[in-house]
Amino acid sequence: MEQLTVIDCAYLDARRGLVGESWIVDVELHGDLDEQSMVLDFGDVKKRLKRAIDGSVDHTLLVPQLAPELTIGQRDGDIELQFHSNAGLIEHRSPSVAVSLVDAESIDAQAVTDYLLPHLKAVVPANVAEIHLNLRTERIDGAYYHYVHGLKKHQGQCQRIAHGHRSRIEIRVDGIRSQALEAALAARWTDIYLATREDVVGAADGRLRFAYRSPEGRFELGLPESRVELIDSDTTVEKLAEWIAKRMSGNVKGGQTVQAKAYEGVMKGAIASCKNGDS
Repeated sequence: MEQLTVIDCAYLDARRGLVGESWIVDVELHGDLDEQSMVLDFGDVKKRLKRAIDGSVDHTLLVPQLAPELTIGQRDGDIELQFHSNAGLIEHRSPSVAVSLVDAESIDAQAVTDYLLPHLKAVVPANVAEIHLNLRTERIDGAYYHYVHGLKKHQGQCQRIAHGHRSRIEIRVDGIRSQALEAALAARWTDIYLATREDVVGAADGRLRFAYRSPEGRFELGLPESRVELIDSDTTVEKLAEWIAKRMSGNVKGGQTVQAKAYEGVMKGAIASCKNGDS
């Protein structure tokens, strides 16, 4: 089954720091046919395997447990960690449900596949002998960026302070697509944390600290200020599209309209427009 689901997550990387990612998941099942002359009904594949993926790595922070850059512990039932990357120190604390501890020195598609397979094998019937997973990124011909964020008002998994996406961007000026503006935004938002300004609880020595409480518990994150874009709103894709359109309208001629089509991972997004000169 192609594109069973999409894993939207964040992970810790020794070189890049805190990285948002979106992996499309393809799956193949091998085994004996059941009484319906199927290995497993497609409806069951969707329900069982997608639920297992959504309940494990999706919308979590993927942590490479064997990385020498990592210090990790528990406090009051939460997971607390520090990660020393080339991009700066990352500090994170959250309920354990928001973290996936991967038995690897670094996070990549293969490490996540190895982590997922035991979870998936546990939910399929005995006639399924093998599960083959393929994690791939969306093919994007134009500009894109990796971002991490958290939506404290969300009732579901998006409330987690460090989950993310790999997202394409389309920007048009008076209806004509602008590769220059798209490239400028993608460069600005390379491996960025998009933060709501009101979530800042501390700023010192070139670092910002964020914290909030949501239905799953209390979340905290500390990052170098250089890796953060502060937004004066929630960081939903609707608000990000508005931010992009308004910011990029300052780079065009008076009276021209900028339309931003922002994506949140794969095949989902929002559109907003702003004319240069509008307040």
